Amino acid sequence: MREKDLWYKSGVWYALDVETFQDSDGDGTGDFQGLISRLDYLATLGVTCIWLLPFYPSPGRDNGYDVMDYYNVDERLGTLGDFTAFVREAKERGMRVVVDLVVNHTSEEHPWFQEARRDKNSKYYNYYIWRKEKPEESHAAPMFGGEEDDIWSYDEVAKEYYLHRFYSHQPDLKIMNPEVHKEIFNIMGFWLALGVAGFRIDAAHILVQTDSEEDTEDFYELLDDMRAFINTHSENGILLAEATGPPEIIGNFFQDDHRMHIAFNFLMNQHVFHAMALQEAAPLKKGFDLLPSKPETCTWLNFLRHHDELTLVDLEKDEIQETFDAFAPEKDMQIFGHGIRRRLASMLENDRQRIELCYSLMFSLPGTPLIQYGAEIGMGDDLSLPGRISVRTAMQWSSTSVNGGFSTAPSQNLVRPVISEGTYGYKQVSVMKQQRDTSSLLNWMERIIRIRRQSHEIGKGEWRVLDTGNKAVFAHSCTLPSVSTIVAFHNLGKEAVSLGIPDIFSKASETLELLSDQAYSHPVSNENVLELGTYGYRWFRLTPGVQEGGEQ
Repeated sequence: MREKDLWYKSGVWYALDVETFQDSDGDGTGDFQGLISRLDYLATLGVTCIWLLPFYPSPGRDNGYDVMDYYNVDERLGTLGDFTAFVREAKERGMRVVVDLVVNHTSEEHPWFQEARRDKNSKYYNYYIWRKEKPEESHAAPMFGGEEDDIWSYDEVAKEYYLHRFYSHQPDLKIMNPEVHKEIFNIMGFWLALGVAGFRIDAAHILVQTDSEEDTEDFYELLDDMRAFINTHSENGILLAEATGPPEIIGNFFQDDHRMHIAFNFLMNQHVFHAMALQEAAPLKKGFDLLPSKPETCTWLNFLRHHDELTLVDLEKDEIQETFDAFAPEKDMQIFGHGIRRRLASMLENDRQRIELCYSLMFSLPGTPLIQYGAEIGMGDDLSLPGRISVRTAMQWSSTSVNGGFSTAPSQNLVRPVISEGTYGYKQVSVMKQQRDTSSLLNWMERIIRIRRQSHEIGKGEWRVLDTGNKAVFAHSCTLPSVSTIVAFHNLGKEAVSLGIPDIFSKASETLELLSDQAYSHPVSNENVLELGTYGYRWFRLTPGVQEGGEQ
């Protein structure tokens, strides 16, 4: 694969929900025209790829993931013309667009399911998984424990049971049906023709699970076919897997360059927060060790928070509790028994130093970084909202405009509330206010994004963990052989520390400090010691020396 086709291994991604980003017509719901008006903001922030949450027509019972038409735009958000204009305008500013492909299930209101339940002779009947009798034992637990009791529900029209791993109003598609495969490829082809750069495969780990009668390996053939399809129909389109599970399961999504190009790094994400909770580097080292191997053309999508809960499902029970104790001590901050429904700023009690530490760590991890909308200004959450909606409040643009500049509609007409009071209210936290403050989090984020985009070693280099001799300090390197190495140090503890310089520094002909939490009095090149302040971080670029014979 050509280097230019590996665009997903560099740059910075930004996740947003159209309906909560910017309202252009005053009806209280964000829309594509509003999003277009904010593209210059995203471009100047340094974003290179926008991931859109579902924008398809939907009953809205699962935040748009209950799709009832894969070939259109929710009329509240605009038209297909508006969507196409958005993709074009984003491209003109150097940004690609990735959209959600939600094909585990449909809404029960989708015409396919409505036809299937009425007519067993219809081809759509075989688009879903039916049983005349409810299985005595379910082969899997519902995805949303506490909200659904079972994965089989009875349909009064069909007089049969249907499978749903998520909500009962989201019947699972029968993935092994060749006709369903054709539908998926038609959907992909439609949106590729409109200019999207790829697809986030929603709940990819569920997509490849069996319904207890099929061979699991056969289910991965769909991913192989999806990769073949996108390779054929797009010059550099990509597939992004949202998949959790143990390393041996996650590794399957990267197999032989035939499946996903990129995958969410859930394993590392969970260990980042466990490490922050303990203020020790050991969980981070464990996370690195757990990552499965992958082909050179594949990479990880690193993140701290996004629109879902912060899942801790792959940690041990005691590790989950330790993380809860640090970041979600109250029951209403937790969800599903293994998740946290808070944004990063509120989890860290708005501690600027720790917020910077977390983002410095995330941006330095091997892979591609992802930012949740509003994270760049330290938006908070609204725990009075149900479930995962607590972290999906409206974007806060202005401290002086009604509804924080999101919409001119009366507050009771907003699709989601704007946080208006307290530490995280829009009068205190907004884009416009922080743009005027040179020391703001937003300006700091713009700086680290700029540095990260210039640091190709992180996205494309070979990485390894370095020994620091201090349990609170995590250090790792990313190397482009014969070019340069970036070494990053992160002090997870509240005590300042001094470290011996790792051996890797002695082999460098030049050492350049790229980023730090403060101006340190002793540059590492002048002293055989490295200092890190409270929750401190430092990045260095090392240029290799020239050996005898002129070789590096």
